Amino acid sequence: MKDSSTKPVIVLGAGGHAKVVADVLVQSGFKLRGFIAPEYEPGVEFCGSKVLGDEQVVENVSPSEVILANGIGAMPNNDSRWLVAAKMRKLGFSFATIIHPSVVIAPDVVLAEGVQIMAGSILQPGVNVGLDCIVNTGVILDHDCVIEKESHLAPGVVCSGGVRVGSRTHLGTRSTVIQCISIGCSSIIAAGSVIYKDVPDGVIIKQPRQSNTEIREI
Repeated sequence: MKDSSTKPVIVLGAGGHAKVVADVLVQSGFKLRGFIAPEYEPGVEFCGSKVLGDEQVVENVSPSEVILANGIGAMPNNDSRWLVAAKMRKLGFSFATIIHPSVVIAPDVVLAEGVQIMAGSILQPGVNVGLDCIVNTGVILDHDCVIEKESHLAPGVVCSGGVRVGSRTHLGTRSTVIQCISIGCSSIIAAGSVIYKDVPDGVIIKQPRQSNTEIREI
């Protein structure tokens, strides 16, 4: 399931998520060319490689020479990750699909371009993960789950069988979704939530400390 490209990889970003992405790339046998990070001076060492400069560096490289990895984190109400990916694809670049070696993944799982599956995750038969999604550390996706494009499943998320998650949705750390539930597009699920009924598009589910789950529109 790992991206079969032998091209060197340029990682976009040099923050916490980029560190994890770089680690997965190295452990999966990819060769790092360096990082794009305008906040650092070019040539500074980061995660065993070097900062190359800002986005202009990528724009001066032929898409036939490298493949990109998106090291920009995905946070609620922040579209930076998705906007950069769209810009780079318009320039002709493609993104590596990366899978940590410790991941348990069924043979029929379908992963779109740019998907990132982090350490300790489990993807069971029939799972389909869309463009650029992050399946973060220790996520469990049981049979026939569908995660639509540009969504982020934070560390420890558990989705029982037949769950569907809409595009641009954020499932917070250790949230749990019971079987056959649908969560709409552009929604935000708070860390530690237990989702037992369908969630519409564009809502925030908050988990107060000592009350029932609250749903409010964005």
